[in-house]
Amino acid sequence: MSTYVLVHGGWDGGWAWRQVARELQSSGHEVFTPTLTGSGERVHLASPAVGLDTHILDVVNVFRYENLSEVILVGFSYGGMVITGVAEQVPEQIGQLIYLDAFVPEDGQSAADLSGPEITGVMEQIAQSYGDGWRIPHNPPDADRRTNLLLKAAHQRLTVNNPQARRLKHSYVQFTAKPPEDFTRPIMARMAARVRQEGWTYREMPFGHFPLLDEPQAVARLLLELV
Repeated sequence: MSTYVLVHGGWDGGWAWRQVARELQSSGHEVFTPTLTGSGERVHLASPAVGLDTHILDVVNVFRYENLSEVILVGFSYGGMVITGVAEQVPEQIGQLIYLDAFVPEDGQSAADLSGPEITGVMEQIAQSYGDGWRIPHNPPDADRRTNLLLKAAHQRLTVNNPQARRLKHSYVQFTAKPPEDFTRPIMARMAARVRQEGWTYREMPFGHFPLLDEPQAVARLLLELV
């Protein structure tokens, strides 16, 4: 039996992993799907003070209070920022890191840095116009129960310098069936190119950016194959 901790993306919640988690559990594995502060059923905790450091602590506390070890830690999209930070803090409790079409920050980078100034500028404008200056609503609002991406979380830079975390097995999966207008397409292509140069385990899957609901069996099989 393996232990999976699945970290969702910026507009989602732990609910997005439900079907994937059931598939993994049916194969005999233990699965945790924490919801980050301000997202999903914890949307009532959103505030301008919630940032990437809060989200990292959300997941670190799952490790600590559930007394987990040899965890297969999976991050989707913005969740890549979170799992990178978790690995910096508790690498001794992690067996492997898997990034699903996710952000991979280097030392001192934020999700906004990785997105680039054009996309970041649009996000900031949306926050000013529709999100009280600190949150970025999903478009269209409330689609698939999605909540807000928090501007502080997008802008907070991450320190990445733990050699023990760097020695962990890293895998990256790029989703290659995104339509041309998907703003994540060039971002994740840049992430994929960089990690391939660094020698990570690398896969491509013919998904759009958000296959967790439509292709849960395929996503679960992928996670099993990468271990």
